[in-house]
Order: sequence, then structure tokens, then C-alpha cells
Amino acid sequence: SMTATAAKPIRAAIHALTPYLAVHQAVELIDFVKQAFGAEELFRTPASPGNIHAEVKIGDSMVMIGGGSALETPTPAALHLYVPDADAAYRRALEAGATSLYAPADQDYGDREASVKDVAGNHWYIATHKGDRHVPEGLGSVTLYLHPRGAVKLIGFLKRAFAAEEIARHQSPEGAVVHARVKVGDSVLEMGEAHGEYQPMPTTIHLRVDDAEAVYQSALAAGATSLFPPADQPYGDRMAAVQDGFGNS
Repeated sequence: SMTATAAKPIRAAIHALTPYLAVHQAVELIDFVKQAFGAEELFRTPASPGNIHAEVKIGDSMVMIGGGSALETPTPAALHLYVPDADAAYRRALEAGATSLYAPADQDYGDREASVKDVAGNHWYIATHKGDRHVPEGLGSVTLYLHPRGAVKLIGFLKRAFAAEEIARHQSPEGAVVHARVKVGDSVLEMGEAHGEYQPMPTTIHLRVDDAEAVYQSALAAGATSLFPPADQPYGDRMAAVQDGFGNS
């Protein structure tokens, strides 16, 4: 979904691209990220009957959480989380009710990394970068990570629809995208081709742009499907929504 305002963003912590975790266990997820990752709850309000909308800050990054018992289709996601101590955050996540996907281990790309599945089905890659900073240059504390089938095509769509800039790509000898980073506005989106246990998790993304009408039309021209056209919202945004060819809204 995409919104635009005449002035700078209403909340400074919201960057161009913000993960929106729409899940049945929205209240439980808020409690989980507080306990496991020290999240700060900034905002919570009732949404449609049986659902809520909330915004939490983890490190320097905003994550939106919505849903509840009335949510029709959950869209959990995979998220790359950088913390000062991956081992400690991994232990806290397990204590908060997460399930281990793999224990902390040193990776050849310079991170110490673990992974868990939280109470609402989101996958967290919990990492500490080995260097001067625990977060690699150019990334935030939380970065959305996609596992599409056809990563090259998704990158092409993001370029055409949202003027994304490809800043890194690593491919296998067979040409599959092992890891890529694209920049949309001031935000980075990561992805790697679906394989093995890393399967697609189509999710919801809040995208803040200067001109919602223009970007909506650009997304449609790039092959997206309209979910609803641009319209003024009571909370002060002009907002539209599309779904890409990979199921992401």
C-alpha cells in the first residue's frame, strides 16, 4: 500500500518502506517484540471490528502490526533484525514463546546469526554484524526479507514500479539470486530466491511516497493489480493499494 502527504512524513521514524505484519495474533505479537527485542510501542488503535492497528519501534526502525480475530488473510513476513548481541536476543525470543529455526552461528558474510519463528508465524533472522557497528552500513535495525520464486523478475518490477535501485546482487553459478538488496526511497529491501526451507511469504508493505497517484499508476503499468485506487483517509493520508505478481500487497 502507498500513502502520500503534502509535507514530510507525519512520524519521523517511518521511512519509505515499513513492514506491515497483519496477523491473527496481533496483540500477542506486540507483547512478543517488546519482550524479545525491546520494542517500544508508539501507537495502538482499534481498526475494523475485531482488529487493531499498532506501530512499534525496534532499534531505529518502525514496524506496523495489525489484525486480530477478524483478519481474513494473515501476511506474516521474514525480517532481518540487527541487534548488539544476537545470542542474547535469540534466548529472549525463545523465552517469549518463539520456536528456534537455527541457533546462533558465525556466517561467512560477517554476521553472527540465528533465526526464530514467532508466535504469529513471522520469521526473524537475528544478527550481529562483526565490525565497527552491529548494523551493516546502509541497513536499519529491521529490514524486510523476501523469498520469491523469480527474484530477478521481482527486482525488475520494483525498479519499474517504484524506481528502486539495485545496490547488491549475489548469484549462484546457475544464475539464481542468492542474496540481493534494492533501495526504495530511503529504505532497503532484501531478498533471496526461494529454496529448501526458505519459501515465499507474501506480505504487506507500507510505502510512503511523494505522489500516491503517480506511483499507483506506475505500479499498474509495471504489472501490479489494483486493490483500491487513491483516496483520502481520515487519518490524514492519501492512500492506494496494489498487489504485485508475487502476492505482496
